[in-house]
Amino acid sequence: MQTQTKNETQKISGLSKLLLFLSAVMLVISIFTPIWVIYLDAPQYPEGLGLLIYSNKLGGNVDIINGLNHYIGMKTLHAEDFIEFTLLPYIIGFFALASIVVMLIGKKKWAYTLLSAFILFGIIAMIDFWRWEYNYGHNLDPNAAIIVPGMAYQPPLIGFKQLLNFGAFSMPTTGGWLFIGSGVMMLIVFLMESKLLMRFKKSKAVSGAAVLFVVFLSACADHKPEPIQLNTDNCDYCKMTISNIRFATELLTEKGRVYKFDDMACLLNYRKENSSTKGSCYVSDFIAPNTLLKADSLFYVSGEMVGSPMGGNIAAFSNSDSADIYLGKFAAVSTNWQSLNQ
Repeated sequence: MQTQTKNETQKISGLSKLLLFLSAVMLVISIFTPIWVIYLDAPQYPEGLGLLIYSNKLGGNVDIINGLNHYIGMKTLHAEDFIEFTLLPYIIGFFALASIVVMLIGKKKWAYTLLSAFILFGIIAMIDFWRWEYNYGHNLDPNAAIIVPGMAYQPPLIGFKQLLNFGAFSMPTTGGWLFIGSGVMMLIVFLMESKLLMRFKKSKAVSGAAVLFVVFLSACADHKPEPIQLNTDNCDYCKMTISNIRFATELLTEKGRVYKFDDMACLLNYRKENSSTKGSCYVSDFIAPNTLLKADSLFYVSGEMVGSPMGGNIAAFSNSDSADIYLGKFAAVSTNWQSLNQ
């Protein structure tokens, strides 16, 4: 009787088995969908270029990117040069099969072993990806057409990085999120079966820490405008140095890249010419320089006497009272964000 009771306590629940099954399904789908993407954007490629990394191949704008890489001395990218593209589908398939086997066996220790192996593989995979990026970004042809002394072209492991006039943004995509989701399923199984989830619920200290952790993650994910460096930053449209902080503006893309402008006219023209670049606009408060506020929340005055650097002649204010005062000073007219974007 005692042996039977012990065996029963070592078995996983029906919910855990369902989660392991879903984990296996997600892993199988991830084999056939792109796992990672590296976006490149520059003025000459306003719609951007994308390198899609599958478990067994490369996709996206590979030929164009290879052509650009040739000029700076980077090796061209070919799937056959990477042993990872041969092994990765089998490794992911192994974990999918292992999830099903653990589900059928139904023993806790196998579920714990599966999670440990999965986490270890994830760490090794990210280290290998970083190594791959490092080698391609640093081992350059000394006879390349374009050589910038001391310059390396290693893309970011995750997030944004400026590489000459290209912005590089690296992140998981469909298959990658499925892979991560599969790991989350395994983690939930571990938390439930080890009773840690119940302990977390009972601990106020842990609950408070969890809330703080979620807030921290949210803050990290929340992209914010960058302060303008006066007489240092250049306008991304007219290329002039930003010298009058009262008229400075920014475009913060959905990927987290910041474009800076010395005049409202430059911002509006850039958006018209690069309509595929989505993001939020921020504008300096005329009477509180370098206080960048959401463009659609401000009050605007427009007139020749405003005298902005590139002739946009538009000033922004955080409240209507201030805008009304400067309407008279500048003999200007009032306008709004919607009208400026027509």
